[in-house]
Amino acid sequence: MLKVWISGANGHLGQALCTRLDREKYQLIATDVAEVDVTVPAEVRAFADANRPDVIINCTGFNDEDGCETDPDRAYRVNALAPRNLALAADALGAKMVQFSTDDVFAKASHHPYNEFDAPAPESLYGKSKLAGEEFVRTLCHRYLIVRSAWVYGIGRDFVSTVLNAAADPTCPWLAVPTDRFASPTSADDLTAAVEQLIDHDTLGIYHIVCQGRCSRYDFAQAILKAAHMEDKLELHPIRAADAGSTPSYTVLDNLMLRLDNLPQPRPWKEALNEYINSLQ
Repeated sequence: MLKVWISGANGHLGQALCTRLDREKYQLIATDVAEVDVTVPAEVRAFADANRPDVIINCTGFNDEDGCETDPDRAYRVNALAPRNLALAADALGAKMVQFSTDDVFAKASHHPYNEFDAPAPESLYGKSKLAGEEFVRTLCHRYLIVRSAWVYGIGRDFVSTVLNAAADPTCPWLAVPTDRFASPTSADDLTAAVEQLIDHDTLGIYHIVCQGRCSRYDFAQAILKAAHMEDKLELHPIRAADAGSTPSYTVLDNLMLRLDNLPQPRPWKEALNEYINSLQ
């Protein structure tokens, strides 16, 4: 039975993985910052040496894009140095390191989906700090799995809950949503199922895991309301990303490595979204 250390287990992604991973196959060790501050090398080394996990999964992260811009020290400490510390500990034990990353490691002005062989070129500080974490893991740990995903929902406060809460609020008659930001909405269920599959196969390398297809943020909001039968509860105002203090972006990911390895892909994004919203009702 593999011993799996999940760091950041109290976060949304950590909780989803703790729920997903089969307890008959894995012995889970779940920690959060109260037990181990992964930004402190000595704490990571001591915990890893005492527990000797076979797999270390890093679910910690500073994912607030605006917050990263205003507090770059925290962004690099959490998104880069924490993965470095965990990668060093994993390599010392011969363990496998699983690191989560993002579509934001790529340039935003593409017109084609990015696969795992495309060169990253992050523009935001969030993307730069996540790429720095990737690079630490790749260079410091021989046995690593880096998982990039995008627009993940179904794990706490996310875009789906934002739209549904706005639709249920009689004091919120409309919501402004960009029409020029594109990616692949991804169900947490599909993401964690694919990660478990990769762990089961002892797969190494960089993998994109997103639900199939792509849409704009505006299309996504429309699909959420339609699936929830709430189209008449909220008016969507199409805007440009610049009007919302953001930039246009096309960071659609292609699950090329899953296809090359003949591994199952996540579902089409609308199918996964409809099932998730039906589960809420």
